[in-house]
Formats: sequence, structure tokens, C-alpha cells
Amino acid sequence: MGRGDGTGRLVSPEGADDDGTGILHVDMDAFYASVEVLDDPSLKGKPIIVGGFEGRGVVSSASYEARRFGVRSAMSVGQALRLCPTAITVRPHFERYVAVSQEVMRIFHDVTPLVEPLSIDEAFLDVRGARRLWGTPGQIARMLRQRVLDETGLTCSIGVAATKHVAKMASTISKPDGLLIVSEAETAAFLAPRSVRALWGIGPKSAEVLEARGIHTVADVLETPRAVLDRALGGAMGERIWHLARGVDARSVDTDHVEKSVGHEETFLTDIADPGVLRSEFRRLADRVGARLREHGWEARTIAIKVRFADFTTISRSQTLPEPTAVGQRIGEAALDLFASIERSLPVRLVGVRAEKLRAAGGGEPMLWDDDAEWRRVEGALDDATARFGRGAVTRATLIGGPRGGGSLPSHPKPPRMD
Repeated sequence: MGRGDGTGRLVSPEGADDDGTGILHVDMDAFYASVEVLDDPSLKGKPIIVGGFEGRGVVSSASYEARRFGVRSAMSVGQALRLCPTAITVRPHFERYVAVSQEVMRIFHDVTPLVEPLSIDEAFLDVRGARRLWGTPGQIARMLRQRVLDETGLTCSIGVAATKHVAKMASTISKPDGLLIVSEAETAAFLAPRSVRALWGIGPKSAEVLEARGIHTVADVLETPRAVLDRALGGAMGERIWHLARGVDARSVDTDHVEKSVGHEETFLTDIADPGVLRSEFRRLADRVGARLREHGWEARTIAIKVRFADFTTISRSQTLPEPTAVGQRIGEAALDLFASIERSLPVRLVGVRAEKLRAAGGGEPMLWDDDAEWRRVEGALDDATARFGRGAVTRATLIGGPRGGGSLPSHPKPPRMD
């Protein structure tokens, strides 16, 4: 299995067998860092950390030069700089990343309408119906890589396979700037030596459970009775792993992919103990989440918060609402109720607000009355002002003075809208 720093990568030679394939997984290489290099060529070839202010922020992305020192996404910038003292820290420019992502997704849609964006920098494509126009899946993948490079200046890695699961594994192994084709006939041989940790859905805890039973590779899974997998992982997960290990994945490319959550997090410049300040930050993040929900036409049934204390202890809480909402005021009230339930003995380093269990706005039963009608009007006016003058042009009086962190970023960046 290729590592996150690009060592151990595997790529297919020209003319590799692509019989029985048709699913592509395209993953942009170190996307945020690569866009920063695109905009500032002097950064090319240097270890780059894209993240907040030095020491306090979190790594959003890192160039492969930095990854070879052990730098990874989601670690603190302070830890990353200890691992790679020569790294250059660059603040994120999320709106720029969205704009570039739109260019990339447009290229995908030029090739096939069957595109399932997974995030801002990766997508599945079903190209089985595009053969007459563009050639075999392998040829389409090579053409896509060249187009992305020519039209955006960025590189991507592509896995080509008969199923989504194997295509995603192949793209990971080929990174960076690679192409790996796994024909239908080669699928079993490709999977057998892979770590169980490479199977989709196996997280660190599940992997530890399997490895404690001597199940380290996909080949080991194949030799393990189904009942043992069920006892170790539960019936649903056991069934999934049993099938994936055999190359069976019935999921199709879903063009109506619905996001599972929308969230924003803020890491503070200094740890904060003042509950009033923390409540204001929850309000700020809730308004950001509400605005994103409305922008995409979603409502959320569940609101969750995250609080990270000065000692890095992290607590999450969630609450299901009586009615789904995209109103920032309602999201903020739920977030503050959850925050009030947390016992705080240390200052706070990070807070986050997330909306979960999303559905299309207005998809439920009509209500006899709308308690949030006034707030909907107010926030609709704020949305209009943001569209005309930019974010932050109009805000709550309690939030004047700007955020106390390095600028909140989406906790799970979503693909851009393709209008």
C-alpha cells in the first residue's frame, strides 16, 4: 500500500489491461498545497503546510515534501513544524480552492454526466457509457489526467477498476500524479496482499480488532469464517468486509449524492476560558453553518458541537431538533444548549458546530405556524447582503471585532455546486 508521503506508489504502464473496468476514482494531489504552489511558483518543491497561524492552527493540507517528514492533515501546526522545521506555513484560501474545484469538476462532467463528487478534491466517475466517444476506461483516465494538468496546472491520481471500492484503493496507491488500472480479472490478486486497513469502512479500532485475531491482510479475511468476522465487527460490518475482500461492491456512482453533514471549526489564537466569548464563537460558527445549509438548499435534523480543551481533550455532543432547520439562530441555540451541558475545568482551544442528518429544504410536512419566520427573513436579508458585498459585511452586533482564531474552515469540505 502506498503511503501518504508518496513512497511505495504503484502505477500502470501504457496499454495496461482495463478489461471489465468502468469506474474511475479521481483524487487531486495535495490539493490545497498544490493550489498554493500554483498561485506562488516560488513554493514549488518546498515543504509546505497549509493551515492556521503557526503553533495554534491545524494542518489542512501539506505538500508531499512535508509529508515525508511525517506531517499529516489534522495534526496541529505546532507539531508539524517540530517534525519539519523548514516547512513554509501558508494560510488557507478556501474560496480559491472552491473555484479551482469547480474547474476540475467541469472537466469531469465534460467526459460523463455520471459524476459523484465525494469532496472538494475527489470524485467517482462511471465511464462505461463514454467508450464510443472517448475510448476505453484506461484511455479516458489518461486523457482526464492530461486535461486536468493542461487546464488547471494541477496533477491528479486516478484508480480505474470494476468497482468503486477497488478504484478508490487504486488511486490511493498510485499517488501522487499516478494512474493505476486494476482489470476485473486482476482484482483478486490486487486485493489479497493489501492490509485490512485499506478496506473501505475499516477504521483504526476495527483494524485493531481484526489484527488481534491474526487478520492482517485481505487474504486473511478470505480465510476467515464469516461467523468470526460477524462476532468481531458486528453483522453489518462483517458482511460488508466479507464482500469487499472478494471484490464485490454493488454500489453505483450516485449523481444525487447527499452530504451527511456541514460544519465549521475554529482554533483560537490563545486558549479561552471566558464563557461569554465562547458563546459568541458558537453563534458565529452556527451562522456560518446555517448560511451554508441555505446556500445548498439543505436542512439539518441534528446539531453537534465539538470542544477541545487546552490539554487536547476533545468532547462532542449532539442534539436532534424537533424540526429540521437551516436557521442560524436555531442552530446557535441548540449549540449553546449543548455547550452548557459540558463541564469545563480548563480553557478551550477549539470549538466546532456541525449540522447532521441533512435533507432537502422544505421536504417535510407543512407546519401550522413557523416559529422561525422572522429569523428566516432576517437571515435571508443577510444572505442577500453577503451575495452583494461579501461575507462579514453585515453581522450580529455581538460578533463585531472579528473571530478570535485563524479563520474558521469547513470541518468537512464539500464539493462545489455545479450550476
